[in-house]
Amino acid sequence: MRHYFFDDGKEPVPRLAQWVHSTLALLALLVVLAFCGGVGSYEWDWAALAPYWRKFLDGWKMTVVISAAALVLSSFIGLLFALARRSTFLPLRAFSRLYVELIRSLPLLVLLIIGYYFVADGLGLQNRYIAGILLLSLFSGAYQSEIIRSGIESIGATQWESARAIGLTTRQTYRYVILPQAIRQILPPMAGQFVSLVKDSSLLSILAINELTRAAQDVQSFTYSPFEAYLPLAVGYLILTIPISLWTARLEKRLHFDT
Repeated sequence: MRHYFFDDGKEPVPRLAQWVHSTLALLALLVVLAFCGGVGSYEWDWAALAPYWRKFLDGWKMTVVISAAALVLSSFIGLLFALARRSTFLPLRAFSRLYVELIRSLPLLVLLIIGYYFVADGLGLQNRYIAGILLLSLFSGAYQSEIIRSGIESIGATQWESARAIGLTTRQTYRYVILPQAIRQILPPMAGQFVSLVKDSSLLSILAINELTRAAQDVQSFTYSPFEAYLPLAVGYLILTIPISLWTARLEKRLHFDT
C-alpha cells in the first residue's frame, strides 16, 4: 500500500506504461458513462443536434479567442500586481492589495454583472466582448498575482544578496535571478489557474456573448435535448483544458532540478 500511494519519484515510469494505464483509465470511465446512459430511461436523440453543428463550432472558436486573450492579459495583470505588492511605494502597495482582496472576495458571476452593467456602462464601454475579456482577466489576474508573489517570496534572501554583491540592479535581479527560479515554483498552481480561467469563460454567457456555453444553452432550448447539448460542451472544454495541463506538466519537468 505504501508503495502505491507514496512514490518518491526516483524510479521513472516508462512512457509506454504511462500511455497504457492512461488509456485503460479512460476506457473505464467511458464504460461507466455508457452504462449510466444505457440503464436510464432517457431517450437519446443525437440527430436533433445535426443542424446546429456550426453553432457549436462558432461558439468553440469564440471560447478559444476569449480564453487566449484573457490568458495573456491576466498573466500581465498578475505579474504587474505581484510586483506592486512588493513595491516600496506604500500607496501602490496598498492599492494592489485592495485590488487582490476585493476581487478574490467576489464571485465571478457578481463581478461580471456589476462590472458590465454598472461600471462598463457608466464608462461608455458597450462592447460586451471586450468588457467580458477585461473582467475575466481582472478576476484571474488577482489569483495569479498571489501565485506569482508567493513564488517570488519563496526565493531565499541569499539569492538577493548574491545578486547585489555582483552589482545587479533590481530589474536585472528579477530578470536573471529571481523570476527564472520562481517560475519553477509557480508552474503547477498557474496551470490550475489557467484551466480555471478557460472554464470560467463559460459564465460570460450571462453577458449574451456567443461562446460555447451560450451555444449549448441555445441548442438545448431549440431541441429540448439537454444531455445531447451539454455533452459536446464538456468535450469542447476538455479539448481546451487538457493540452494546457499537459503542456505545463512537460514544461515543469524540463525546468525541474534536484535540490
